[in-house]
Amino acid sequence: MPMSEIRDYEPSTWGWVADQVAEFEASGGERANTLLDTGIAIIVMTTVGHKTGKLRKVPLMRVEHDGEYALIASKAGMPHNPAWYRNLLADSRVAIQDGPEPRDYTVREVTGDERDEWYARGVAVYPDYADYEVSAAEHGRTIPVFVATPVR
Repeated sequence: MPMSEIRDYEPSTWGWVADQVAEFEASGGERANTLLDTGIAIIVMTTVGHKTGKLRKVPLMRVEHDGEYALIASKAGMPHNPAWYRNLLADSRVAIQDGPEPRDYTVREVTGDERDEWYARGVAVYPDYADYEVSAAEHGRTIPVFVATPVR
């Protein structure tokens, strides 16, 4: 079933995330399309909750290359992965909105050199990812990276 056919959406409990997603979607990506006041572009990723089965939406840094996107589970270098990480492990379907309309994608976690290449693309977009990687390593965590490929 395409993501667009799932109707049960549960907004984030983090107010700023729910507000940004709502404004981004309502404006077709024209407003609330950067990370706070940084000017760095974001996308909105929609997953299916691994416990609830409800749609979950989160703004992520826009790291795009040749039509694919990196989904970097940094959580600012904290000791644990973000909640959406488990959603991607449970269901490889996502929708990504980068502009007026969301599109369906499939994701795969990348490792080794491929992971490092995508992570470097992320650092080029958002330099703080370099610090997050150091912080995560201090907690014994390697930041997971997924690549989202459009469903054709």
